[in-house]
Amino acid sequence: MAIHSLTSIYDNDRLDALRAAERFDPQAIHKLHSKLLRRFVADEDAVADFPARDRIRLHTLDLFRRCDSKLDGATKLLFRTDADLLIESVVLRIETGRSTLCVSSQVGCAAACDFCATGKMGIARDLSAEEIVDQVLQAGQLLVGEGRRLRNIVFMGMGEPFHNERQLKRALDLLTSRAYFNHSPGKILVSTVGVIEGMLRCADRFPAVNLALSLHSARQSVRETLIPLARNYPLDELRRAVSEVNRLQAPSTTVMIEYLMLAGVNDADADAAALIAWLDGLNVHVNLIPYNPIDDAPHLIGSDRPTCKRFAERLKAAGLQTTVRHSLGSDIAAACGQLVRQENRAIARQAVLGKTSSPG
Repeated sequence: MAIHSLTSIYDNDRLDALRAAERFDPQAIHKLHSKLLRRFVADEDAVADFPARDRIRLHTLDLFRRCDSKLDGATKLLFRTDADLLIESVVLRIETGRSTLCVSSQVGCAAACDFCATGKMGIARDLSAEEIVDQVLQAGQLLVGEGRRLRNIVFMGMGEPFHNERQLKRALDLLTSRAYFNHSPGKILVSTVGVIEGMLRCADRFPAVNLALSLHSARQSVRETLIPLARNYPLDELRRAVSEVNRLQAPSTTVMIEYLMLAGVNDADADAAALIAWLDGLNVHVNLIPYNPIDDAPHLIGSDRPTCKRFAERLKAAGLQTTVRHSLGSDIAAACGQLVRQENRAIARQAVLGKTSSPG
């Protein structure tokens, strides 16, 4: 049977038609979803008693490679899509015992941020909602096999989520629905470089889902050099959007401000002062992020630890909730897009070699 003729576990209409044709108890579908999507039971055990297990499709992605960090609890998962494209997800095992999954929403990214390896790839295509949530399913199964539980899901992998807004919303529906993953929306975070319309629509439809803004500078000229898309979303308009998101969401929900610390670019006292002024009156939490260098941006260097600490102290003194993050997975190229880009190049080279060496 061709794989595309199988019924997806996320397609209610086809599942109902399959149930009617096979005449089995509708509770079998609920049990399958519970085992697979909420408890992350291994495939074989999840479908063991499903009446039509040979007629359903559990996964849309194949695990291509797994890379485990020898330095910390990070694991990079490279997945192959049906179109033979590679994407990546990163599992982060925090010392406190919490586990976080960073998922991708696109193959490549059109935002073309200067500091991001994915941005250097350009955009290949959007991922479907099923490809997005399959990253969650397979990572959840991996963690359950270790005696852990997936707690947080962050859309901070490959792609700008709001450039794939339709599939993002479908994925969020599946993740938060009681009939599917039943994952707490408060444990989901969507990160954007500042696509204002998408931010506002997401906050309106999913007010409990957290939003993160990749700001990286509160000076327009600097931000535009780092994020070309910033030319379309000036800082004054972006600030009004964050204020509106604050209004749409619960008072206890803060917008995460992601700020990559780059030496000589955005880490001076003047940069801190500009950031403090821009954030004044907003309900936010600032994450200061160490920079994972990439080969395509040798001109960018991460700020040293004392500079990060001094920058954070200035923000805290101004009353801003601030956290200095620690980099994980540096030995497995965990910064978004690095490893998958290398692998896609290798696959392309093999394809070319195969064609040139073939007879005829």
